[in-house]
Order: sequence, then C-alpha cells, then structure tokens
Amino acid sequence: MILEMATLDVKVDMQDEFEAAFSQAQSIISAMQGYVSHELKSCVEVPNRYLLLVNWETLEDHTEGFRGSVEYLRWRELLHHFYDPFPVVEHYQAVSLPDP
Repeated sequence: MILEMATLDVKVDMQDEFEAAFSQAQSIISAMQGYVSHELKSCVEVPNRYLLLVNWETLEDHTEGFRGSVEYLRWRELLHHFYDPFPVVEHYQAVSLPDP
C-alpha cells in the first residue's frame, strides 16, 4: 500500500469554501481504482493549512490512474484554485522493521 501525503495551504479566509468543495471532490477520488481510504485534517497552528492523506493500492493507481483520468479534471476544477502555493505531493510506503 502507498500513502499519498499533501500539505494543502488554502488561501486565507477560504477554508469554508474549500471544505465544501472537498466534500464534493472526495466522492471522485473514492471511486477511483486502487483507492483504499483518505483523511483530511486541519492544522491546529495554521488555520488555513490542511493535510490530505490518501491510501492507494499502488503508486501507479495515483500517479497514472487517478491523475491521468477524466475524473481528475473535475477534481482539479473543484480544488486547485484554493491553493497558494500549490501543494507538494509525496508518496510513502511502510518500512519493515524487526520486532523490538
């Protein structure tokens, strides 16, 4: 499983509009092949900052499947105008550690 992480800095005083748009957009991402789950968290210290965490079955489910889809165009239309600056997206995988 792959964890997508994006720190979303929303334009000041647009948090309510962003959350309403994200409420619509989450149905887009949750219907994509390889989607597992997602969480949107708001930052305590910076009121207009959010953390988006999305679990995907594979990296390609996100980078090729979702980003290359027609549905991504709608996602982008709903959300991308809220960001300043545009978010950096990173992907993480579990590390196998020996038992303590």
